[in-house]
Amino acid sequence: MSNNDDAVGVLRTIRDAQTAHYLLKIESFSILSEEKIEKYESDDFEVGGYKWGLCFYPNGNKKRNGDGHISLYLVIRDTDKLPQGWEVNVQFKFFVFDHIRDKYLTIQDADGRTRRYHQMRTEWGFSKLLSLDTFEESSNGYLLDDSCLLGVEVFVVRYAGKGECLSMIKEPKGNTYTWKVDNFSAISVQSLSSESFKIGGQNWNLFLYPKGNEKAKDKSLSLFISVADSEELPLNWKFYTSFKLRVRNQDGGIHEEGQDSNWFSDSRKTWGYPNFMLLSDLTDKSSGFIVKDTLIIEVEILVMSVVKYFS
Repeated sequence: MSNNDDAVGVLRTIRDAQTAHYLLKIESFSILSEEKIEKYESDDFEVGGYKWGLCFYPNGNKKRNGDGHISLYLVIRDTDKLPQGWEVNVQFKFFVFDHIRDKYLTIQDADGRTRRYHQMRTEWGFSKLLSLDTFEESSNGYLLDDSCLLGVEVFVVRYAGKGECLSMIKEPKGNTYTWKVDNFSAISVQSLSSESFKIGGQNWNLFLYPKGNEKAKDKSLSLFISVADSEELPLNWKFYTSFKLRVRNQDGGIHEEGQDSNWFSDSRKTWGYPNFMLLSDLTDKSSGFIVKDTLIIEVEILVMSVVKYFS
């Protein structure tokens, strides 16, 4: 590990809002610096169920190449009360108040890095928070009447112990369902539903509009696939499915087929084709789609997402 805490890069920005967690005001900074006091450690403050403190080096942390700068560190305290093998992951921001412009200079890791506190590393910070030349230059506003105001925000990153695993499965077992619709010419209802069938662990239905739904009435056959038993699925469920819907040609000709995909959810349980095929093509006796007054419909699931939750 490099002795320079700033090796990964530092992001400096300006903001109006005051720091949320702890402020450290230092008066008579010049005396503190002249007395060669190596560091000042603040009182404890609590964030995220842990005790913390600030460690300030007015002349820089020389052990970490901080000469010519001010150094500031966030230290975890009372570690003897933490369980054996403890580990705390943290993101933090330091602040230096600009008295002239009434704004705060923020200093943080440039890459949004999470710092890992553990028994062998109980402090993290910046050995080169600001150069002393910059800090002491009166026009910058960081020192006013020999006083400065520093601060910190601490964000403890906690693992809640819950998550999910997304898998994309190609051609799940038994991925084709065939539906024979007999006495097709005698159907008088607007729509038919197949029996429920299971593919990829999910129950489905097919919906057929023999003379078209409201968008294709008396023009085309409408065909859809729909999630069955959706009320039994967990809250906010969704899954991706790529599929083919087809009307089989029973005379050895080319099947009528459409391929599509959809993220099925509680607000989008059904997906398919209002204009799957023209009724004139479907009912043409020489086309081979209706034989002995039977229509054969198939669905083939090509890809399906599966989400498993864990805790």
